[in-house]
Amino acid sequence: MKEITQKIQHMFTELGDSQYGGEAVSQLEHALQCAQLASDESASTELIIASLLHDIGHLLHALPDDAPENGIDDMHENLAKEFLDRYFNDSVTEPIHLHVNAKRYLCNREAAYQAQLSEPSLISLQLQGGPMSEEECLVFEQNPHFQSAIQLRKYDDTAKVLDLQVLPLEHYLDLIETISL
Repeated sequence: MKEITQKIQHMFTELGDSQYGGEAVSQLEHALQCAQLASDESASTELIIASLLHDIGHLLHALPDDAPENGIDDMHENLAKEFLDRYFNDSVTEPIHLHVNAKRYLCNREAAYQAQLSEPSLISLQLQGGPMSEEECLVFEQNPHFQSAIQLRKYDDTAKVLDLQVLPLEHYLDLIETISL
C-alpha cells in the first residue's frame, strides 16, 4: 500500500469521526457521501477521489470544530492542496483547491444557490470572501478545472445526510492506489 493511501486511511480512522463544521454528519460521512455522489454520476476517478478528499484540510489543522463560528477561516482548501500535491496530479488537487471559490462563484451566478446553503456554509462563505464579484467570476471561468470544481462543490453541498448508507472508505483505497503518483 502506498504511503498516501496509508495516510488517508489513518487520518479518516483517527479523525474522521469529528463533526463536519456544524453539520449533522462527521468528516468521514461527508467525505464518503461526496465520493458516492461522484461515483453515482459516473464521474472520473480523479473527481471521485477529489470528492472524497476535498475537505481533508479540516483534518490537517489543530483548530477547534467551531473555528468558523469564532471568525476563523481554516483555509482548509489550501492545506489540502499543499498536502496532496506531492501525491496526486492537478486533476485531483485543483478541484479541491477551488471548491471554496466554486461556492463563492455559484453565489454570484445562480440566483437560488445561496438560499439553499446550510447555516454553517453561510458562515464560512462570509469568512471566505462572500460571493465573487463579476470580475472574479470571469477569471474563475477561465480555469481549466472550473467545471470539476463546480461539480465537486455541488456534491459538497448535498453530502450532509444523516445516516445515509454509502460505500466504506476501503472501497476507495484501490482507486487512490491507481491514480496517486
